[in-house]
Amino acid sequence: MPVLSASNLRKRYGSSEVVAGLDLALAPGECFGLLGPNGAGKTTTLRLLLGLTRPDGGTISLLGFPVPGNAREARLKVGVVPQVDSLDPDFTVTENLLVYGRYFGLSDHEVRARIPALLEFAELESKADAGIESLSGGMKRRLTLARALVNDPDVIFLDEPTTGLDPQARHMMWQRLRRLLGEGKTILLTTHFMEEAERLCDRLLIMDKGRAITTGAPRDLIAEHIEPHVVEIYSGEGRPDCAGLCQRQEQVGETLFCYAADPHALLAQLQQQCELRYLHRPSNLEDVFLKLTGRELRE
Repeated sequence: MPVLSASNLRKRYGSSEVVAGLDLALAPGECFGLLGPNGAGKTTTLRLLLGLTRPDGGTISLLGFPVPGNAREARLKVGVVPQVDSLDPDFTVTENLLVYGRYFGLSDHEVRARIPALLEFAELESKADAGIESLSGGMKRRLTLARALVNDPDVIFLDEPTTGLDPQARHMMWQRLRRLLGEGKTILLTTHFMEEAERLCDRLLIMDKGRAITTGAPRDLIAEHIEPHVVEIYSGEGRPDCAGLCQRQEQVGETLFCYAADPHALLAQLQQQCELRYLHRPSNLEDVFLKLTGRELRE
């Protein structure tokens, strides 16, 4: 039984259909990724699933409740980490958690009993009485995640949770999300970091222009949509013609991407040209994403 499902979900603004017949279902305890370029409809989809925006068509069920009809009841067991931190700068770390708990009908006594574990989870034990403005960006992001857990949710919505974080803070956030999954929480994640999706997601859906392009486990999508080896050849004189040495090639600026099932012949030729710079690597989810959604910039 899915903890969250949507069927033929649609939302239109004026002449633009920003969500166009989307289907998805999340199993208990899985991390499900929702990927797409800017303007693909990801944030609108999250708002629809939470009952914050009314759909123009389709059905949604969240924790057994129909949405948006009973969205308020469903959201009592849902945690949300938005794109932009919405912490109250006038309150301390502890006060932010207390005030947020009241939105779920929790008493201050109940929230105070949970605060030590929440601060430990976020590694903010020493910042319990600190003002929000004194926290680093990484600390604020961890506090926002801890705040989303104040009601002990069954489902957690994460909208680009690691945007703006340095590598150390990002890795720490990943550790915390894995811990939540280990505790049986269900996570719906949107992200622009393909490595993040590949590391965390059991399954994912890639969407563009409001429509689903493909869905599946990250490794399965890589095997299905892209050759297993990628050779990136950077600008240089005498760059070889790779057409006969790989299945597909793509010129992007001064870099030539060669996609191959067997790269040995290509690598042997490149090794004879010492002046060329190149990189041989396994294909990854970013290669799939760019192949399916294109490389053009989205504003």
